[in-house]
Amino acid sequence: MNTFLTDKNRAVRRAVRAFCEREIAPVARQIDQEASFPWEVADKMGRLGYFGIQAPKALDGAELDTVSYVLIIEEISRASGGLGLCVTVHNSVAVAPLLAFGTEAQKQRWIPPLARGEKIGAFCLTEPNAGSDASGIEATALKDGDHYCVNAGKVLVTNGGIADLCLIFARTDPKAGRRGISVIVAERGTPGFSVGDLEDLCGMRANPVSSIRLTDCRIPVENRLGREGMGLAIGLAALDTGRIGIAAQAVGIAQAALEESVRYAKARRQFGVPIARHQSIQQMIADMATDLDAARLMVLRAAVRRDRGEPFSQASAMAKLHASEAAMRITDQAVQIHGGYGYSKAYPVERYWRDARVTRIYEGTSEIHRMVIARGVLGD
Repeated sequence: MNTFLTDKNRAVRRAVRAFCEREIAPVARQIDQEASFPWEVADKMGRLGYFGIQAPKALDGAELDTVSYVLIIEEISRASGGLGLCVTVHNSVAVAPLLAFGTEAQKQRWIPPLARGEKIGAFCLTEPNAGSDASGIEATALKDGDHYCVNAGKVLVTNGGIADLCLIFARTDPKAGRRGISVIVAERGTPGFSVGDLEDLCGMRANPVSSIRLTDCRIPVENRLGREGMGLAIGLAALDTGRIGIAAQAVGIAQAALEESVRYAKARRQFGVPIARHQSIQQMIADMATDLDAARLMVLRAAVRRDRGEPFSQASAMAKLHASEAAMRITDQAVQIHGGYGYSKAYPVERYWRDARVTRIYEGTSEIHRMVIARGVLGD
């Protein structure tokens, strides 16, 4: 793994881990149980540049490479999956598309407060009848003079409860099929913009996931990202980067589960010796460590390809597929190693299991990723 890392990457990882152990780990259990977002911690993260990891310094970002980005997401997720989710979604599918497709005026207006963490971004694609099939979007944004009249009902929006800036995927030309979808940037406080109740989730409970509704919401044409009809292209480009972040998140959760399992196996005694002495436990630990190392290497490979300007869509899909599936296996084995205690909220491994489960669903399900990978291999 170290062959991928520069001295700067290692310094970033050390600094982020120190911050997470000092500021996030002590509140991780509480914010999960209470399903609360830790604003005080988020403010500190904003001052450290975690909400503008790859934004340019000229726009108040940290201007770090993708390898540093995945290391930061891994370390935050190791402490709290919910906070890791907030940071990766904000950076990868809110800030990144604005940087890639925004006009200079849009960047100057929106990126600095996002990069400083003063505003939180969200990616609003999923609807009751549109998810894996993004072409099923029913939201509309119909032009009326120099505004769009937007009507949209978005569901399961990560960061939805705290988002100030939402990338809304809507049909600007209802008759044009896939080519009629555009991205409209909607800001909280605009008349007709409303936030639904927070979802009572199984895991990632520190992230305020909610629905977002726009009802006859008039948004200036200048808030459109890219040209009309570019919506799916923008979404796919954003998700390529987003998948690297979710894969890094899964690695962080799995790392926490492995560390907790090793600690427990050394301390728990059965049949007169620590259970770490039993071959069955050793085999589980070996499988967990191997699975984790492979996942981390795949994430870093995808990050390196992106930093080099090489095609990385296939690599990001593979990394997300393997890392999310590995995280599920690793956290399940962690619960098994803990036995009955693993099913108790007194131990963190049950939280890791709950947090890991959804990584196989968002930013594209495992089934969708297998389709993407197969098409790439088959040259489809």
